[in-house]
Amino acid sequence: MASILIVEDDSDIREILRTYLEIEKYDVFEVEDIQEMKAFLSKNRVDIILLDIMLPDGDSVEILPYIRSANRNTGIIIVSAKNTDRDKIYGIESGADDYVTKPFNPREVVARVRALLKRLKNEDEKLEFGPLEIFSGNYVVKHKNNVIDLTAKEFEILLLLAKNNKKIFSREEIIDRIWFDSDYITDRVVDVHISMIRSKIGKGWIKTVRNFGYKFNPQAWEVEE
Repeated sequence: MASILIVEDDSDIREILRTYLEIEKYDVFEVEDIQEMKAFLSKNRVDIILLDIMLPDGDSVEILPYIRSANRNTGIIIVSAKNTDRDKIYGIESGADDYVTKPFNPREVVARVRALLKRLKNEDEKLEFGPLEIFSGNYVVKHKNNVIDLTAKEFEILLLLAKNNKKIFSREEIIDRIWFDSDYITDRVVDVHISMIRSKIGKGWIKTVRNFGYKFNPQAWEVEE
């Protein structure tokens, strides 16, 4: 059964989330601040983190890149009272998979957890394009036998394009496939992620199709220097 870590300093909110998640038979753990979260994650693996932003010892979004790099296969859903589009975009760009605003319907949170778990559950498949290897089951990418440090979202975009390399994806299609029910994700977020992928594996692997979107180039290795 999937395991969920609630990072929240409000005990009432923790109790509500725990109750609804345990009804779904998830294993639920709780911590109250950033330091407790770091200590817990250093010894335990969870499938999903439900993360409040404003915690007693700081702003959790500031350490999201650290959390993401150390827990590459873990889904992160921000649950916060900060509800502006700017807050949501910043949270997603920092590494969160989804964003729920307070006050929330606990059933919605459970539905988002369920959807994210389903999306994260990949078969252990290896895609190979010359020197580029993509391992879908454990979020690993190798280029010329070197492990490439991609964020979870960068990996998911690369995997989507590579598995469907005959298709051109619009930015809107990428948003729909990679971010669950995220109306606040903009084209700019997609472009930033594509730019970061290119900087790490080489520009030739993802083509820009003008006025439409992006397409994976499975023959890019043939012209690599």
